[in-house]
Amino acid sequence: MNRIVHPIEEESFRRLRARLDTSHFPPLTRAVVERVIHSAADLEYASDLVLAEADLVPAHAALHAGAPVVVDVEMVAAGITRRRTVCRLKDARPGPGLTRSAHAVRLAYEEVGPGALWVIGCAPTALEELLTLDAAPALVIGLPVGFVGAAESKAALRASGLPAVSNVSEKGGSAVAAAALNALLYHPIPSEETL
Repeated sequence: MNRIVHPIEEESFRRLRARLDTSHFPPLTRAVVERVIHSAADLEYASDLVLAEADLVPAHAALHAGAPVVVDVEMVAAGITRRRTVCRLKDARPGPGLTRSAHAVRLAYEEVGPGALWVIGCAPTALEELLTLDAAPALVIGLPVGFVGAAESKAALRASGLPAVSNVSEKGGSAVAAAALNALLYHPIPSEETL
């Protein structure tokens, strides 16, 4: 089913491309970069995001083949418009050395197992907890926001070698994390003729 794009969104992307040349990016990278920038109206994401087409291609295929999508908070889930997500935050309980967000990640992993796409846009502790699990993710979109632990958790994600989308700075958040996942959802599946 093709997605119908509203004229306001078309004009917004036209203006984005008039201000920033994204034509040099590979297709999926370009889709993610543009949708993240669009969600925040922040052109700096073009140089702040860290992602690789080699990670995005298999993640895109896994997503369109039905891999589970796990989110850290309901705000991220609300921004993902075309896919059911798993969020276990309501069921989670904090404990000694364990935040509620970290416990939610444990619960979600018990539910979905390996091969999921993880979208973390709020809690650095959720991303830190994910990195302690043997989750074998299809992709981790790690874009938590904040002045405490956000940049460090994203640096740890990049150092882990897991397939990921992250950024260097402290900025991020639910909207940009959801936008990165939506970029992969909205990007067409290659037809057999192009393979």
